[in-house]
Amino acid sequence: MTGRGRLRPTLRLRLTVLNGVLLIGAGAILVLLAWLLVRDALRPTDELLPGTTVVLSDGRVLDAAQWQRQLVDAASGELLAKGLVALLAISVVGVAGAYAVAGRALRPLHQVTATAQRLGEATLDQRIGYSGADDEVAELAKTFDAMLDRIASAFEAQKRFVANASHELRTPLAVMRTEIDVTLSDDDADAAEYRRMATVVRDASERANGLVDALLVLARSEAQAGRRLGRRTECDLATGTANALSAMRREVERIGLRVQTSLESAPVVGDPGLLDRLAGNLIENAVRYNHLHGRLWVRTGTDRERSWLVVGNTGFEVDQADVPGLFEPFRRGGRERTGARGSGLGLSIVRAVCDAHGGTVRVIAQPGGGLEVTVTLPSADAPAVTGPAPTVG
Repeated sequence: MTGRGRLRPTLRLRLTVLNGVLLIGAGAILVLLAWLLVRDALRPTDELLPGTTVVLSDGRVLDAAQWQRQLVDAASGELLAKGLVALLAISVVGVAGAYAVAGRALRPLHQVTATAQRLGEATLDQRIGYSGADDEVAELAKTFDAMLDRIASAFEAQKRFVANASHELRTPLAVMRTEIDVTLSDDDADAAEYRRMATVVRDASERANGLVDALLVLARSEAQAGRRLGRRTECDLATGTANALSAMRREVERIGLRVQTSLESAPVVGDPGLLDRLAGNLIENAVRYNHLHGRLWVRTGTDRERSWLVVGNTGFEVDQADVPGLFEPFRRGGRERTGARGSGLGLSIVRAVCDAHGGTVRVIAQPGGGLEVTVTLPSADAPAVTGPAPTVG
């Protein structure tokens, strides 16, 4: 019953009513068929000559046709009376049984509802744990439990992301405040000291600004994953990659990297800003996490259906099992990377941009150290793909 006293049309009630209607209907049809069969079968005088009489046990003499009518009426009336009583009894038992069976069958649905109502930040570990028959209800319960696993994982990742982002933002702010406080408290500070303080503050503010920009790009990329891009322009991965290499030229020369490039045309359709950021992040990571006199190789190309960008580098060793952790924000080689160089969002942005463009990203740990990252996107001539694609480690 609802708050207004109205009977609530629950699924259990509807199933019970449906079963009751079917049962009563089938029973009524059977009673009607039996009644018709009895009336047709009880006609023995049809084969006698007209005017034939019968003598009953009480001595009465009746015309055969009259006796037949009485016999048919009596048998039909008794059949209808007993049939209706039996139909009523069967209907009551059947409806009650249908109500009980429907309640038992729908019990996992009540568990799903109760679990969903209890869900909260502190109860995301609760599951239905259905152990009944392997039917559609079991499939629903398993699907709901799997959904809760994904929600719990996403919630934990979000909390970790917020905590790491807060730490990354606090670090440059704390550096700036400390430098300012220390310099202002020094009565003997001269222009050189103030210039040094200003340089530190500028570097810290640039780091904070870079982190905020990276967070905005990540949010923009993830918001467009699985849906139509807000901006779609034909562009070439080779051009964006060449620009990224040019921007990192001084750093490449500083650490003495040997660069091997094979930049063939790789036309794609998408957001040029996001695609340039994708190439830039891959090149920056390959340079930043390389070692002195290491190697950097970059290739682009295309076929009729896809275009690709491959960026490989030497560097510290990464276990292939740690590769999935590289795509987590603020992580490096499966370890927390807060306080390290860069924003820690490079590969997270790469994955989000790939998802937004219906592409894939594959990372292979190199023997002896370093990584090779392969990004594959639909070519400009291929049908548009808007759904997110998997990340392959």
